[in-house]
Amino acid sequence: MREILIGIFASMFFAVTFILNRSMELAGGSWIWSSSLRFMFMIPFLFLIVLARKNIKQVLLEIKKHPFQWVCWSFVGFVLFYAPLTFAASYGPGWLVAGSWQLTIVAGTLLGPLFFHTVQTKEGTISVRNTLQLKSFLISLVILLGVGLIQLQKASQLSFHELVLGVLPVLIASVAYPLGNRKMMEVCGGRLDTFQRVFGMTLVSLPFWFILSGFGIFSVGLPSSEQILQSFIVAICSGVIATTLFFIATDCSKNHQGKLAAVEATQSTQVIFVIIGETLLLSSPLPKGWTFIGLLLIIIGMLLHSYFTHKNHSQSDMKILGKKLNSEAPIKG
Repeated sequence: MREILIGIFASMFFAVTFILNRSMELAGGSWIWSSSLRFMFMIPFLFLIVLARKNIKQVLLEIKKHPFQWVCWSFVGFVLFYAPLTFAASYGPGWLVAGSWQLTIVAGTLLGPLFFHTVQTKEGTISVRNTLQLKSFLISLVILLGVGLIQLQKASQLSFHELVLGVLPVLIASVAYPLGNRKMMEVCGGRLDTFQRVFGMTLVSLPFWFILSGFGIFSVGLPSSEQILQSFIVAICSGVIATTLFFIATDCSKNHQGKLAAVEATQSTQVIFVIIGETLLLSSPLPKGWTFIGLLLIIIGMLLHSYFTHKNHSQSDMKILGKKLNSEAPIKG
């Protein structure tokens, strides 16, 4: 339950991304600067946090130990996640991008069988492939249905061109983010904490953002002061606070696929926060009709995820306690 609450809190800060990216686009800012500036602003704050905790050296040693994996999965988890997301904001409103982004819920569940977890046996520690969590997958589909209903009201007002360019890049991002995150957890093997991992991934991805910003200088020119300020806010709220909170929640759940799916499903609440934010800040009209049913389905799906995660966790604790009591029982005879 605690991890789910952290995930919901993170999604509130993630919502800032969709609202301000759309705001920057409406003001004439380029998606190139919206994406690259966020990570450039993130690095000093993450550096100071990790430096204050005296953990810099360990991060650099881990990167030196597995440079290819760090570059590859940081590119997937950060560059292939955020560049398509900001690009999509150029062609669709924040609610459409945030709604399409919820495909990451299903993607995260389907990615489970690609990974292994360790099991302690009498012969020693062995790696076992994760199985598809069917219950989590079905609950995620309920949430996804809710998101679809939210978009139904306004999707009919968009052209085919806006739908394709506003949704297709988000599909790429929705797979890249959980894949890169989980692969980096696997590479780190518990040796780095959340702040170290986020700092390392941001540091390794910087060359890609410098290349993109260089392209931006020649293609669209330098960013405006307003876009720089809004990118700075996104970097703090979404890049530092939300990403760290979300990674903390996934780190705590990494050995339990059902719980991990529930944490990833908390991102669905971003849609609610984006609708509220766009209504208040960008004067977007309030949703109505099927949208409210969609919101209800999202809430029901989140409650189901929370209930079954808590139930499974309690049953697991009871099994462990039962084994412990049996092992400590005196032998008669």
